[in-house]
Amino acid sequence: MAILGPLFQRIVDLQKTMPKVRKRKNPATIQKNTLKKLLWKAQNTSFGKQYNFGDIYFSNDPIKIFQKNVPVFDYNKIYEAWWHRSLKGEADVCWPGKTKYFALSSGTSEAASKHIPITSDILRSIKRTSIRQILSLANYDILVDVLGKGFLAVGGSTNLRFKGTYFEGDLSGITARTVPFWFQQFNKPGMAINMERDWEVKIDKIVENAKNWDIGFIAGVPAWVQIVIEKVIERYNAKTIHDVWPNLHVFVHGGVSLEPYRKSFEKYFAYPIIYIDTYLASEGFIAFQTRPKTHSMQLNLNNGIFFEFVPFNDKNFDADGAMVEHPETLTIEEIEEEKEYALLMSTNAGAWRYLIGDTIKFTSKLRSEILITGRTKHFLSLCGEHLSVDNMNHAIAKIADEFNLVINEYTVAGINYEGRFAHHWYLGVNKTTDKEKLRLRLDELLCEINDDYAVERKAALKEIFVDVLPIDVFKNWMRAKGKLGGSHKFPRVIKKAQLEEWQNFIQQQPTK
Repeated sequence: MAILGPLFQRIVDLQKTMPKVRKRKNPATIQKNTLKKLLWKAQNTSFGKQYNFGDIYFSNDPIKIFQKNVPVFDYNKIYEAWWHRSLKGEADVCWPGKTKYFALSSGTSEAASKHIPITSDILRSIKRTSIRQILSLANYDILVDVLGKGFLAVGGSTNLRFKGTYFEGDLSGITARTVPFWFQQFNKPGMAINMERDWEVKIDKIVENAKNWDIGFIAGVPAWVQIVIEKVIERYNAKTIHDVWPNLHVFVHGGVSLEPYRKSFEKYFAYPIIYIDTYLASEGFIAFQTRPKTHSMQLNLNNGIFFEFVPFNDKNFDADGAMVEHPETLTIEEIEEEKEYALLMSTNAGAWRYLIGDTIKFTSKLRSEILITGRTKHFLSLCGEHLSVDNMNHAIAKIADEFNLVINEYTVAGINYEGRFAHHWYLGVNKTTDKEKLRLRLDELLCEINDDYAVERKAALKEIFVDVLPIDVFKNWMRAKGKLGGSHKFPRVIKKAQLEEWQNFIQQQPTK
C-alpha cells in the first residue's frame, strides 16, 4: 500500500502536463459524435428500427432529425413502452443484447421503485469517468501520502437480487463489479460489510471496524456520511473524526446539495478538508467537479451520454412539474448561463430523450460546468413564485449561519390558505429556537433571493408557516418508508398524498 501512494502521485503529476499539449475540443462536436455513436450502436434494436436510427445516422443533420423523429420520455412512458420488455428477458429492445442489471431508484418522491437499465456499456462509461475523476486530483493540493490511504464509500448494499432474467439492486452494488482488483485493498468497508442490506446493521459494522482503517477519502450522500461520522466520533469518544482518521482529507459527495450540511460537517473536522462534488445517477455518470475554488461540475460530454436541455418554464412544464408532450429542447451550444434547464439524456443503457427529473444551470458555458438546482417536481409555483430548491438551499444555509443552528433536513409544502396560497415549512433543527423569528427571517431571505417570490408575497402567496422538528423525525420517516441509507434523500418539496402521510407521521413524533 505504501508503494501505491507515490504511484498515484506519479500518475497525477503526468496528468498535470497533459492539458498543455491537449487541444480543447468543441463541446458541440463532441456531443454530435456521441449521438452518432449511440445511433450506430442501437440502429438494429427494436427502438432503433422504429425510429429509423440508421437513416438518422447518415442524415445531414442527425441531431435535428433525431429530435424530430424521437419523442421525449419520462420514466413511466419509456418503461411502459419499452423497458418492461427488457425486464422480461427480451434482447435488443433499446440497446443491443439482454440487459443483465437494473438499478432500483425511487428518487425522492416515487412510491414504487423504478427499474433503470444498466448495460455493460454504461458500466464501462462509469468506470472511465471514475478514472477521470481520480486524475482530476492533479488540480487539488493533496499530499502524496493521502493518495495511498483508504477510500470509504457509504453507499447501498452490493447484495443483488436475482429475478429470473436479471439482477436488481442499488447502483453501488452493480458498479462494485467494475472496481479494479488492485483497488480492493483501499476500498472500504469491504465486500462482507457492503453485502449487508440492513442499513443500521451496516453502519454498526462500519463503526466497529473504523479504528482499523486509515481513511483518506470518504464518499456518499451527505446525510448518511454525517451519521457515520457522528457514530464513529461517539463510539471512540473522539473530539473530531481526525482523532480516528488523521489522514482524512477528501469528502466526495453527491445526491443533494452540500450547503445545508456544510456548517454541521465543519465541527467534525480538526482541520479543513477538500469537498468534491459528483453527479452520479442510476442513469449515468453525468458530471463531476474537476477543480478547486468552485462548486460547479463539468458535464461528461464524451462518454456515452447525449444531453438536451429543456428550459424550465411554464411553456415546457405544468404546475406539477410534468413536461409537455413537445417541449422546446436545446443542445449544448444553444444554452445560456444562469438559466434553469431540465435534463434530457440519451445513453448507452438504452435511455432515449429521457427526462431524468433534475434541473440544472450552467455556471460556465466555456467549461461546460453546471450546478444542480433541484428537481422538476420539487419546486413551488402555486401562483408564480417559482421557488427552486436552489433558492431554498441558499435561504436555509443563511438561516443556519445567522441563528447558529444545524438544519440538515427540511421540506416545504404548498397549501391553500384563506382562498389563496401559503407555504408550510418543516425544519429539522438541532436545538430549541424561536420559530417565529426563524419564520420572519426565512420569508425575508426568500424575498431577497427570488424576485418572483417577493412579488407574490404581496399578492396571492398570503403566508408562510414554519414547524421546527427534531432532526431525528426526518430520519425516522425515511426508516418507516424503507428508504434509510444508501442514495435515498428526503424530498425538499412534499406534495399531495405524501404530504398527508407526512403530516400524520409528525403528529405521532415528539417535537420541540
